[in-house]
Amino acid sequence: MHPRAYRLVFPEPKVPRAPSALRVRPVPPPPSGPGPHDQAALAFEPRELWVAAHLPRLPLAALRSDAAAAPVVVIDADDRNQCIVAADPRAEAEGVQTGMTLSAALAAAPHIDPRPRDIGAELALMRRLAGLAAAFTPQVSIESPDGLLLEIKPSIRLFGGLRELCRKLRAACLADPVFAQPALQPCFTLAPTALAALAAARAGARCFITDPAVLPARLKPLPVGVLRWPNEENARLAAMGVLTLGELLRLPRAGFARRFGPARLADLDRLLGRRADPRVRLKRRERYAGRVDLDHELEDHERILQALRPLLGELEQFLRERQRGITAVQCRFHHYRAAPTICALRLAMPEARAERFLSLLRERLATLVLPEPVRRCELRGGTLSERPLASSSLWSAGEHGHAPAGEMPALVEHLRARLGNDAVYGIRRVSEHRPERAWMETGKKGGDLLSDVSALPATGVPPVRGAMPFFWRPLWLLPAPEPLKQQRGRPHRSGPLKLLQGPERIESGWWDGADIARDYYRARDSQGALLWIYCESSGQSSGQASDAGAAHRWFLHGVFG
Repeated sequence: MHPRAYRLVFPEPKVPRAPSALRVRPVPPPPSGPGPHDQAALAFEPRELWVAAHLPRLPLAALRSDAAAAPVVVIDADDRNQCIVAADPRAEAEGVQTGMTLSAALAAAPHIDPRPRDIGAELALMRRLAGLAAAFTPQVSIESPDGLLLEIKPSIRLFGGLRELCRKLRAACLADPVFAQPALQPCFTLAPTALAALAAARAGARCFITDPAVLPARLKPLPVGVLRWPNEENARLAAMGVLTLGELLRLPRAGFARRFGPARLADLDRLLGRRADPRVRLKRRERYAGRVDLDHELEDHERILQALRPLLGELEQFLRERQRGITAVQCRFHHYRAAPTICALRLAMPEARAERFLSLLRERLATLVLPEPVRRCELRGGTLSERPLASSSLWSAGEHGHAPAGEMPALVEHLRARLGNDAVYGIRRVSEHRPERAWMETGKKGGDLLSDVSALPATGVPPVRGAMPFFWRPLWLLPAPEPLKQQRGRPHRSGPLKLLQGPERIESGWWDGADIARDYYRARDSQGALLWIYCESSGQSSGQASDAGAAHRWFLHGVFG
């Protein structure tokens, strides 16, 4: 039974009274709702509660290697000294320790197997763990290279209490086949500050702290190395006899700041919660994925599209809620025996309308051959991107010369759906004087085609008098220059050609061995076609070694529209 609480009440009498008149009465129970009596209790509640997960053997587990005959150690290839990042139990039993150089490790155990660190695989494992933790709180931060932080206080009541939340979090991680392995089982800790939880997890301590008042006492026995400060500073602290956090926190603040800098003093303040410690929240890449199991097998394309219509509606709602669009959609049709058939769409501009997706899928299915009837349909959206939003035009299409908005993207998407993703591409200019190398294909891999296309120079703009000489360019270039016949040194193509403009001298390419020296002309043939021809100058022959008989040959290089 709890002792009864009493308070002392001193009345203000009009006349002096003896000390025996002192009265004692029990304190009434506090009200059920929050009030002045709860202020003292609320003062001891932490503003935040952080769960830290630490993977001590992450570098070893990320190698994904089979059982090796020799002890395995992981080294940092970017480090000039090639220090040991992690070592397996066999290497540790022979005296290899984390932090020693590779040469020292080979001296202790000459038969060890050093392997470079795989940073990409480690990050992939941490992202997988962050995906499991994101089911319990949106505040998830990856502390590179082997730590994870979760701010769980807003989620405590949702999961039925603090201990129940921690139990479910640990069970969800151990249920994953990757983190159920002994080498990848994370170490969990709980503390009122992020850095304290992370330090305790790195030390492997069993830490479950909810009261900030007891935090310094619980952190005292932890080694200084859990703060991950540079080795030089750790060595200086060890020379001073400071080996634990308790000894570090007892140092004078002013002297410590002079010797190690204000940044290290700020780390200690964040460790104890005296200074704010904001963390960068991990943003998960969102993509839509849905599927529908059919009641019976379908072969007709229209019936397949009707089965996909609910998924396309969900996709549109998914995109509109986020005010985003996508430029790629993939449909996967599963069969009974044959491998799944993939139907991929690539859009010219970000889109979010279900009807537009349905129209393009109808065009794509018209050219797709299904080996067997379809039993299941899966729909997957591409990466989310910004969708340009614009108001509708005041005029209708065709009224007052107005063209419907989105005409060009719709045409590109329609052609891609009918002809294939690689059949439609754009042209981009290249800073190059040689005509055959002054352009390149773009948008062929399904990117944002219209943003990559840059307009070529106009071919119908007349020259301006008094300005620099204006040279025309054709819209169509031949894949390779075509030799022309000559009569008395004049070019012929079904008759003599009439030179209209020129010459335009182009000499370039000396740096890569494909140099040219050409005089270009704009000419007209007997049928009225406008041609772009050139004559080799200075004995050059299309970048090849030429002789006197091959000099001054004529070639057809382009045709004007």
